[in-house]
Amino acid sequence: MVSKLQHLATVRDTGTVLIVRLDSEKAALEVSRAAIEGGIRALEITLSVPNALKVIETLAEEYGDQGVLVGAGTVLDGHAAHRAIESGARLLVSPQLNPEMLTVAHRYQAVSMSGAFTPTEIVNTIQAGADIVKLFPAEFVGPRYVKTVMAPLPQVPLAPTGGVTPDNVGEWFDAGVTAVGVGSFITKAAGAEGDYRKVTRAAETFLTAVAAARRTA
Repeated sequence: MVSKLQHLATVRDTGTVLIVRLDSEKAALEVSRAAIEGGIRALEITLSVPNALKVIETLAEEYGDQGVLVGAGTVLDGHAAHRAIESGARLLVSPQLNPEMLTVAHRYQAVSMSGAFTPTEIVNTIQAGADIVKLFPAEFVGPRYVKTVMAPLPQVPLAPTGGVTPDNVGEWFDAGVTAVGVGSFITKAAGAEGDYRKVTRAAETFLTAVAAARRTA
């Protein structure tokens, strides 16, 4: 079984968590598989996806032993956290601080990403035991905000989510983030025609941009 430390290393090494928030079970599965083919190694299936727990279970069975961290997103309470863990999730992500979710994550040694926005929320989230602080919604503040916040809080592993693209990912890593969350640039790449090869190429493009950004950060 892959350990929590190994899962944390996956997030740290790739610097990327894919957020899969789509309108159908089939699309979520196909996009996830195509993105994994493109190099994605950490992803969250938001619980807003129809049959999200089944998607998580399927992906965990297919890729859990291949170094891919499959997780659940929009985990709002302890009950949802338990259900996600039972379905095979080893990453729990919430948009806000929920101590029950963190308790479940620690109990079952899952990686936890807990949402925060202000400096006070960031500190409270770290004190509550989150492994990574999800800066959300990041598109309303930008890298300059991160750089300012991290000046007094350089120890915080921060992962902005919202509006991150290959064009601006370098600015986020320059500001000092540990990882980034990416969604529509990859998940919507298939377009109306459902060409999932475009998802694979989008994943490759994004990961290449992350790698380049981290070399110069």
